[in-house]
Amino acid sequence: MTALTALVTDEVSQPVDPQVSLLAQHLADQYGTASRAVLFYGSCLREQQLDGLMLDFYLIVSDYPSAYQKRWLRAANRLIPPNVFPFAAGGLAAKYAVLSEADFAALNQAGASSVSVWARFAQPTRLVWSADDAARTRAIEAVSQAAPTLLSLARPLVPNSQALDAWRVGFAQTYKAELRAERTDRSGSIVDADPARYAQFSAAVPSAAFPLSAASAQARWKKLQRHGKWLSVLRLAKASVTFSGGIDYLAWKINRHAGTKIEIRPWQRRWPLIAALTLVPKLLRSGAVR
Repeated sequence: MTALTALVTDEVSQPVDPQVSLLAQHLADQYGTASRAVLFYGSCLREQQLDGLMLDFYLIVSDYPSAYQKRWLRAANRLIPPNVFPFAAGGLAAKYAVLSEADFAALNQAGASSVSVWARFAQPTRLVWSADDAARTRAIEAVSQAAPTLLSLARPLVPNSQALDAWRVGFAQTYKAELRAERTDRSGSIVDADPARYAQFSAAVPSAAFPLSAASAQARWKKLQRHGKWLSVLRLAKASVTFSGGIDYLAWKINRHAGTKIEIRPWQRRWPLIAALTLVPKLLRSGAVR
């Protein structure tokens, strides 16, 4: 076991609120034998009071045919991963993203076509349920790729600087590669919430993980950012269909983070896909999302 894998194993194994474990168990049960692992991540990790919040999970499945009966859901998850759904149990509300074991591993690696998975799993996460030891091992191996991926692209942009600077720059770049409603300083606050953790992870990532020149890294970021904006639009449009009440959730999240007062009209609830596709350009023009 490498130093990095040991750090990840220790971190994902830390205890969580029993309500979170129960929610994860219910989620895994919903997908039966297709379920392989459930990971809990996001800002709610740092919260003591979970009531009234929306928890974030990733459900890792063996494959999409095993997870879904409907062909269009299989195709959607394969072509525009992940699929996102709402979930509630034990008085708590959550949303969860679905990825196959193969896609979860690939999307945490440096060759991934988008930042959405490795940017999240370079941050703290908890492995709150796994089907067996093999599933647990595969999940940890995938998560262990996230930090090296981020640092391999960020470190060349800040040579000869403090270790935490690479993390700050890296997260700032990932925010530019998605549609984000959060304020612009949010990416830096991720590191400031636990600087010792990020310093430890920096020390554990081997120097061989930084093979790119500054010019190559910058070109890679620009490609990820061009692709990521359009991919975010497609994912939002898809979520408006897969996520019951998705258009209302989209408005709530933007209002919460950007201080806007978006109100969803009846026709937008009736035609959420069209609403999502028409809403996003307006938000971009207004600066509500970036």
